[in-house]
Amino acid sequence: MMLGIMIYDQWWWLALPGLLLGIYAQLKLSSTYSHYLQVRAETGVSGAEAAREILDRAGLREMPVNEVRGHLTDHYDPMRKALFLSSENYHGRSLAAVGVAAHEAGHALQHQASYAFLNLRMLLVPVTQFASMAAYGIFILSILFSYAKLATLAVVVFGVIALFQLITLPVEFDASRRAKEQLLKLGLVRTEEGAGISRVLNAAAMTYVAAMVSTLLEVLHWMMIARSNDRN
Repeated sequence: MMLGIMIYDQWWWLALPGLLLGIYAQLKLSSTYSHYLQVRAETGVSGAEAAREILDRAGLREMPVNEVRGHLTDHYDPMRKALFLSSENYHGRSLAAVGVAAHEAGHALQHQASYAFLNLRMLLVPVTQFASMAAYGIFILSILFSYAKLATLAVVVFGVIALFQLITLPVEFDASRRAKEQLLKLGLVRTEEGAGISRVLNAAAMTYVAAMVSTLLEVLHWMMIARSNDRN
C-alpha cells in the first residue's frame, strides 16, 4: 500500500506552496484585524450602525442586521436576506469592526443589484457543497486504495471547488470596493481612515486567494497522478 502511494504521489510537494500561502494569509489577517480592532473609528460609529446606515441608504430598511456568536463569523445570508455580525464587530467601534460590517453590507448591495458573479456563486453552492463532501471521501479512500484509481474523480471534484473559489474572488473584492465607497460617501469614516479600512479588507481577501491557489495546486497534483496512470 505505502509503496503504491509513493509511486503515484511523487508530486506531494505541490501542496506545500498552497499550505504556506494559506498560513501566511491567516497570520496576515489575524495581525491586521487585531491591530485595527484597537483603532477606534473617529466618527464613533459601531459595526452594526455602519451596516444599518449603508442598508438604509440603499433602500434595504427591512433587512435585519443580527448579532452572531464566534470570531470573524460575519456573513451575509442571501437566502434569508440578512446580515450576521460577530459580537466584536456588531458592537465594536473600531476600524476593523466597521470595515468588516460594511463588507457584509456590500454583499447585500450586490444582491440588490443582481451582481452577476454573486448570482453565479449562489447557483454553484449546492454543487460545491457536494464536491466538498466528496473531497473528504477521497482523502479517506486514498488511505485504502491506490491514488491512481481516484485521480480522475479527484480532478473533477477539486476542479468544481476551484471554480467556485475563482468566482468568489470578484465577489469578495467587489464587496470590499462597495464597502469602502459607502463608508466614505456616507461619512461613516474619515478620508484618512480609508487606508486602514483597505488593509483590513485586503487581508481578509488574501485568505480567499490563498484558498483558490491551494485548490488549483491540488487539481494539478491529481492531474499529474492521472497522467502518470495513463502512461502506465
